[in-house]
Amino acid sequence: MTDCQSSHAEEVFESLLDKYADMVFKIAFARTNNSHDAEDIMQEVFVRYIKSSPQFENPEHEKAWFIRVTINLTKSLLTSSWFRRTTELKDNLYVTMKEKSEVYYAVAALPKNMRTVIHLYYYENYKVDEIAEMLGRSSSYVKSILMRARKKLKAALGDTFETVENADK
Repeated sequence: MTDCQSSHAEEVFESLLDKYADMVFKIAFARTNNSHDAEDIMQEVFVRYIKSSPQFENPEHEKAWFIRVTINLTKSLLTSSWFRRTTELKDNLYVTMKEKSEVYYAVAALPKNMRTVIHLYYYENYKVDEIAEMLGRSSSYVKSILMRARKKLKAALGDTFETVENADK
């Protein structure tokens, strides 16, 4: 590889890192509820990108690849025998987000599958069918998880949830 090609590859990688690092971290954190595990997963996602050098059809395909790899890596981590034998330390270093509100903490308290669907639907703006495809599940499963998550959030947030729901309309 020439210096020019190497420089271009670095620029491409840096632009992808800028574009997707935050999203990958947030999805990994939503699934693991641990910033250290989320950082490890984020690093591994980008290592896999470098190793595989995938070719993307379009920007949506590119974004879906990063989401799918993130979900697969968190699933692998959470089901590994090593992880099951470890004792969880409370992660008090919650993600430094611009706004930590009641809603943030209510979403963080949801089960992993609900956090993932809520994140993809509300934060990444994916449609139910797209989420179902990413997760390898049916659309009815995703709709059901969204409905249950909304009920839990409504129970946890009360009037705050009504305000958030009305703001979306």
